[in-house]
Amino acid sequence: MKKGILILILSIFSFSSIFGSVYIKYYNKDSKNHKFKVTMDGSTKEVEFRSSTTGATTVQGSGTKCIIETSCGKVEVKADDKVEIKDGCIKVVK
Repeated sequence: MKKGILILILSIFSFSSIFGSVYIKYYNKDSKNHKFKVTMDGSTKEVEFRSSTTGATTVQGSGTKCIIETSCGKVEVKADDKVEIKDGCIKVVK
């Protein structure tokens, strides 16, 4: 009985962290790390994308989209979007 309750509690916490965040898959073609300012629901955070790699990052918040600011402009990214970074610029790829 106690084991079942523990599993239920852990499940609730894991599902609550899924909702309200933006999971971004990326491919950074540049040979340097990039740190970009990300705005979500009025809050600003900084997200790092590692150099010359494919990876993923999660932006925590209560929404399902965020705005990433680069020197090339602002890009809106939705949950589960794939982005490509080249020359310090981000574009959403399909």
